[in-house]
Order: sequence, then C-alpha cells, then structure tokens
Amino acid sequence: MVDATLVSFVPTEKCLKLRKTLETEDTGLLRWSEVATLFGSEFCFTGPADLARKTHAFINRWASAE
Repeated sequence: MVDATLVSFVPTEKCLKLRKTLETEDTGLLRWSEVATLFGSEFCFTGPADLARKTHAFINRWASAE
C-alpha cells in the first residue's frame, strides 16, 4: 500500500468546523495536519493513496461550497 499526501486549502470561516470534525472523528488510516496561512489553513491528508484522494476531493468541494 502506497501512502500519498494531498493538501486542501480551507478558508478561515470553515477551518474551525473542519478541525473540530477531524479531532472528534476516527480517521482510521488517514493522518492529517494543519498549517495556518493568512486567509485560511492548508490541511494535509496522508494515508493510502485512494483514501487520501477521496478525502482531498470531498474537502475541496465542501470548502468551495457557499
């Protein structure tokens, strides 16, 4: 199994909700970290490539939704 790391930018107004969800849910094989930036945070997701890609796609859609 090959691990992959993908990064999603999340705007400031959605960072707290995502962080709380990730801290309280069991993410299994997926590890995550957060790097704060000027207008939001970069959330890095590392784990099995397929799982990391699916998480990345989901977070990108969620973060860009109004």
